[in-house]
Amino acid sequence: MHVDELDAIPVAGVVWHPIRRRLGIGAFGINAYTAEAAGKHVVEEHDEASSGAGGHEEVYFVVRGHATFTLDGEKVEAPAGTFVFVRDPTVRRVAVAESEDTLVLAIGADPARAYEVSPWETTFAADPLLREGHYDEALTLLYEGLAEHPGNPSLLYNVACAEALSGRSADAIEHLSQAIAANEKYVEHARKDPDFDGIRAEPGFPA
Repeated sequence: MHVDELDAIPVAGVVWHPIRRRLGIGAFGINAYTAEAAGKHVVEEHDEASSGAGGHEEVYFVVRGHATFTLDGEKVEAPAGTFVFVRDPTVRRVAVAESEDTLVLAIGADPARAYEVSPWETTFAADPLLREGHYDEALTLLYEGLAEHPGNPSLLYNVACAEALSGRSADAIEHLSQAIAANEKYVEHARKDPDFDGIRAEPGFPA
């Protein structure tokens, strides 16, 4: 499989090219990323310690182009051929594409346990389906992810978003309430999230 044969999915401000899902890799996470244009993110800002992440060590390899990484505020120039290894999952990381052709490969796993698919991957995979209005298909993916990560607040929140968009108000309120109970930060997210505009007046919607 050539990298140019991979799906290109715009999500979270980057363009995600799923490798692990495409090849069915079960031992580690591996994906490729490009940017929508030079000067845009090629790796979204994140850490590996939050509820949607997998607690992974990650190594990034700049396959082509040039990226500038920022790791907890420290800039790292990474032209093609550069490896950037982030051992600590709490480090905030982001990368900007300095040229339009920049492509970054990301590989990660938790060294302390057997590999598990990170919750964010399910959310990324469901995102284009949600944008196209294919709510049932998106929810099938999200429910599968939630079965693999029971009680994960990030997935609960995204399930609630999809249910709200699909008109399943009671289910959306239930899953949103569970997400907030697990992590209070989702209170603020829900207040601003337009996905919930259609159900805010429903009884039981978290204030």
